[in-house]
Amino acid sequence: MKKCILFGVLAVASALASAQSTQKPGHAAIASAHKLATEAGFEALAQGGNAFDAAVAVAAALSVVEPQSSGIGGGGLFLLHQASDSKDIMIDARETAPAAVDAKQYLDAKGDLDQDKSWNGPSAAAIPGEVAGLVWIAQHYGKLPLSKSLAPAMRIAREGFQPDARFLDAISERSEVIKRYPASAALYLDHGVAPRTGWTFVNPDIARTLELIAAQGNDGFYRGQFAQRLVDGINAAGGNWSLKDLSDYQAKEREPLAFDYRGWHIVTAPPPSSGGIVLAEMLNILGGYDLAKVDRAHRIHLIVESMRRGYRDRAAYLGDPDFVQMPIAELTSPLYAAGLRASIHPDKATPSDLLPGYLNAAERPHTTHFSIIDADGNLVAATQTVNLSLGDALVVPGTGFVMNDEMDDFALKAGTPNAFGLVGNEANAPKAGRRPLSSMTPTFVIGADRIGVIGTPGGSRIITMVLEGILAFIDGELPAQIVANPRYHHQYLPDVVSAESGAFSKDEVKALEAMGHKVNESSHPWGFMNVVSWDRKSGKLYAGSDSRRASGSGVVK
Repeated sequence: MKKCILFGVLAVASALASAQSTQKPGHAAIASAHKLATEAGFEALAQGGNAFDAAVAVAAALSVVEPQSSGIGGGGLFLLHQASDSKDIMIDARETAPAAVDAKQYLDAKGDLDQDKSWNGPSAAAIPGEVAGLVWIAQHYGKLPLSKSLAPAMRIAREGFQPDARFLDAISERSEVIKRYPASAALYLDHGVAPRTGWTFVNPDIARTLELIAAQGNDGFYRGQFAQRLVDGINAAGGNWSLKDLSDYQAKEREPLAFDYRGWHIVTAPPPSSGGIVLAEMLNILGGYDLAKVDRAHRIHLIVESMRRGYRDRAAYLGDPDFVQMPIAELTSPLYAAGLRASIHPDKATPSDLLPGYLNAAERPHTTHFSIIDADGNLVAATQTVNLSLGDALVVPGTGFVMNDEMDDFALKAGTPNAFGLVGNEANAPKAGRRPLSSMTPTFVIGADRIGVIGTPGGSRIITMVLEGILAFIDGELPAQIVANPRYHHQYLPDVVSAESGAFSKDEVKALEAMGHKVNESSHPWGFMNVVSWDRKSGKLYAGSDSRRASGSGVVK
C-alpha cells in the first residue's frame, strides 16, 4: 500500500515536472517588501542573471532598506526550483548557537527566563547564516558574480534613501536599546533621537562589508580581519563568540518537504523550519474534507481545528534535524492525519485547556519574504529574518548591520514561551552549533496549469497565513487578492481564534462561538505576504505585495 501511494506521488510530481520543462514564462515577476529591493532583483536579471541572482540582489538590498526585518546579521531559508532539471532545493541559512552557549545565562536570579538577555544585546545573537546562504546560491545556482548581484545594495547604501514609516517606527520602538550601543546609535539615530520622515539614511559601512563579500565570498565575512572584528565587537559588549564559531558556519542544502493536496503538489521548507511539517499536517487533515461544499463558518471551524493539532505537534517534536531525531514520516503521513481528523467534531471546537497554557504574545512582522519567477521558469521563495524588530539592536562598529536575536527562538527554558508565544522542549534547546526551530514557510504550489510562489513574515502566524494563502490560490485567487485577504490563526495554546479586522462577519463569529470557539479580533494587520504566480495556459505572470504595507512592491516585467 505504501509503495502504491509513493508511486502515485512520484507520478504526479513527474508529470508536473515534465509540463514545466516544456514551457517558459518569457518574462519575470518579483514581489518583495520594498520597491528598491524589487528593482534590485530586476537589475540583476537585466545583467543576464537568473532568479537565483535576483534573489541574492533582493536579499542584499533588503539588508540595506529593511534592516528591521532581515539582513546579513541574520539568516533565512531559500526555497529554489531550477527549471532546467526540475530540481527543488532548500538552502538552509539559519543561524547557529555559539559554542559557549549555556541556557542558564538566560535566566534571572529566580530561575525565570530573562527576556532582556534573549531579545537584546550580544547574548541574544546567534552566528549569522545569511551571507553563507547568498554566497552558496550565487556560486552553485546563479550566473552572475557577486560583484554584480550585490552592486544594487552597495549603491543604495552609499547614495542613501529615505526610510519608510515601518523602518522609522522600528527605530522609535527600539530607540532605548539602540542607545546602549554607540555604533547602533550612530547608525540609526539622528543626533541621538529617533529620526522622522524625510531623514536620509546613508550606510557606507554595510557597502564596504558587501564589497568584502563580493570580493572574497565567505572568507570576507566568516574568516580573517572582518571575522575578528565581529568577535571582538560581540565580546566587548558582553558576548562570548569565537573565531571558530564563524569559520565553522556552513549553509546547508536540504531536500524540501513535498506532498500532495487534492491534486496539487506542495513543495515547502523542512526542518529546521517547523513550517513545512505543520503545513503538511494541516493540509493532510483538510484533504479529507470538501471545503467547497461546507458553509464558511464550518470551513473556518475545520481549518482552525487543523491548525490546533498541527501547532500541538510543533511544540512536542520538532528541532534541528542535525541534532534531533524527529518522527517526520509519521507527522506528515495521511494515515496520521486521518486519525487526527477523526478527533474533530464537525460542529464543536476541541478544547485545549486541559494542557498547560502559555502567553499570547503579539505578532511581530519583523521577518521578510520575497517571491520570484524568472523568464526561464526558475522559482525562488525566500524568507529571511533577524527575528525581532532590528534584531538585538547591536551594531558592531564598522560593519553597518544589526545582529539578530535568534537565540530567543530556542527553547531557552523548556515550556516557557518565546517572544511569539511558542514553547518547546529539549528538541529545540540551545546547544553548540544547533539551529533554532523556525516558523518560516517559503512554499511552491504546483498544479496542472498554475504555479504559485508564496510566503510571509509573521512569527507564529507565518504557517497559518501560508496555509490560507495556499487555499486561496487553489480556489483560483490571484496574488493581489491573496495578499489582501484578512487572516485568522490558532496555535493550540492559548485556545483562541485570533483574527484580523474583517476576517469574519458578525454571523460567522456567532456561529464559531456557538461551536465553542473563542474569537479575538485584532486591531493590527498581520504579516507582509509576497506572492507571484504563473498561469501556464495563458502564459501570464502575476505579482502581489501585501497591501497592508505601503512599501511593498510586486512587479511583472
